[in-house]
Formats: sequence, structure tokens, C-alpha cells
Amino acid sequence: MASLYSQQSKNVYKTWMLMITFALVVIGIGWFFSYYYDAQYLLFIAVAFALFMNVGSFWFSDKIALSMNGAKKVTREEYFDLWNITENLSIAAGLPMPRLYIIEDSAPNAFATGRDEKHAVVAVTTGLVSMLEKNELEGVIAHELSHIKNKDMLVMTVTVVLLGFITILADMFMRMTFYGGMKGNDRGGNGAIAIAGIVFAILAPIAAQLIHLAVSRKREFLADASAGLMTRYPEGLASALEKIGGHKAPMKRANNATAHLFISNPFGSAKAGKHMAKLFSTHPPIEERVKALRG
Repeated sequence: MASLYSQQSKNVYKTWMLMITFALVVIGIGWFFSYYYDAQYLLFIAVAFALFMNVGSFWFSDKIALSMNGAKKVTREEYFDLWNITENLSIAAGLPMPRLYIIEDSAPNAFATGRDEKHAVVAVTTGLVSMLEKNELEGVIAHELSHIKNKDMLVMTVTVVLLGFITILADMFMRMTFYGGMKGNDRGGNGAIAIAGIVFAILAPIAAQLIHLAVSRKREFLADASAGLMTRYPEGLASALEKIGGHKAPMKRANNATAHLFISNPFGSAKAGKHMAKLFSTHPPIEERVKALRG
């Protein structure tokens, strides 16, 4: 039978699997190029890079996510109601109060990040604070605290860094395809390296999207349900989601690497609801989440 503790264990397991898979992929690519160019040092570089990125993604991914979204730390004096809501809900949930950050953006949204409960962060947009009533804001903060308590943010945040560097690797090998280099030219293997570079560049974005989908959309339903239990008022979050979903414009700094962190698609509900986009969205439809909360 599923429980909070089994969900936490699953998320820790997913995090380790993501990090191990990333390391194996990078080392495998390093081995291929070290063999092709007859340059063994490339394999050592790949191993060092894989280790560095895994450690970095675990320890510094929260800072990277905050920086990518232009978030700034706030004090109680600056956002008194937001601070008090977060503090009270943290006490109710048995969590240390997370650090609070604000994003200057009219689009209503929020996310949680950090490697564990003691290093957690909750970031909200100015649009969210100005648009929502107090009980609605409580619902959103409770949702983010639920991600922290369920350890969702561990796997979500590590994914941010690893996805970003998959994209960098794709770009790097695409450049190698066009410009060639090193000993491969002398071995007459330009065709092989060109094909490898093109295939990698094509598959990398697909792999990145699959990792997005691996960070299951069920976690949003679980966090919604947990938030309803935490506040004892599911209607608050349901109403907040309706307002958030009604805002069509995307966030100013929306990007694919951190999209899955947010409570709602940062590219706007207009994009999220079109045609096949639902199948590849990191979030379930707002309507389904509201229906579940009210059901």
C-alpha cells in the first residue's frame, strides 16, 4: 500500500537512478571519443565531468534554479503575510521554515527547491502574491511544502542541472560535427563522427523530454491532496489553481530546464493546452487537478 514514506523512498531512488544514468551516459560518450580520436585523456575528462556534475547537481542545484529564474531572497518586513503563512504552515507540517524568494513576474506561479528539508527554498512570483486571496495563497504554499515533505523536490531539482548539461553536450557534439577536429580527421572517419554528432544532437532533446516525463505528473496530484489535508481547506488551492490557469501569458524567464519545478506550466496555459502538448507537458491539466481537489 502506497504511503508518504514509500513515496519519499521512491523519490530518493529516482534521484540516484538519474545521477547514475547521467554518469554512465557521459562516461560512455567519453569512451567513444577517446577511442575514436585515440586520446585516452578524453575518457578521464568525461569521468571527472560526470562526477563534478553529479556533486554539483546535488549541492548547488537550488542556487542554479533560483538564478535561472531571477529569484531574490525576501524578509518578513517585505512580505509580511507571505512570510507568516509560510511559517505557520511549516510548523503545522513539522518542517523547518524554508527560505523565501520572490520572482519579479506578473505571471502567477511558484516552486520549491533544495536538496533536503533543512536547505529548502520556496519561490513565488509577484503576480501570485498580488492576485491571490489569503486562503488561496495558503493553498499554494501548502502545495510547495508538500513537495518538500514528500521529497519531490530532490528529484525535481537534480533534474534541472542534468537536463541543462544534456543540452550543452548536444550542442558541443553538433559543433564537432561541423568543424571536426583532432586526430579523427587523419583517420578518415569524418563521416562516422558526423553521423554520431547528428544522432546525438537529435536524440538529446528527446531524452531530456523523457526525463521530464519520468518526473511523474502524479507528484502534482499528490502534492495537491497533501496541501488540502495540511490546510483543511482544499477549496483554497482549487480556487488558486483556477486563477493561475486563467493567466494565459508565459513567465518572462520561462525555460524548459526548470518548467517542471513550478506549480503550473510557466509557458502559460494557452501553450499547455494545445493539441498534443498535453501528452508532453510536465503538469497535468489544471481542470483535472481542480476536479480532484473538489471531489
